[in-house]
Amino acid sequence: MIKRDELITMRAIAICFKPFLKPEEALIYCNLGRTQFAKKCEEAGVYKNNNGYYKREEIDKMLSGEALSLSILVPKHKLKVA
Repeated sequence: MIKRDELITMRAIAICFKPFLKPEEALIYCNLGRTQFAKKCEEAGVYKNNNGYYKREEIDKMLSGEALSLSILVPKHKLKVA
């Protein structure tokens, strides 16, 4: 049986090589809480794709402080108004 520490290490390594991250994986990858991550994504214009995944390259640019191109800043999905 795999120990918990080994499982965490394997998961972290797998996350680093995935091109798209689930929201929970993105939180682990960034080492941020949900609120902090959401705020940073909004400020940098990083959005989920239609499948609900974040692009790791966009997250890397957000964390490094680079400006994202205008094509990336356009949301890929429209928010529904209640």
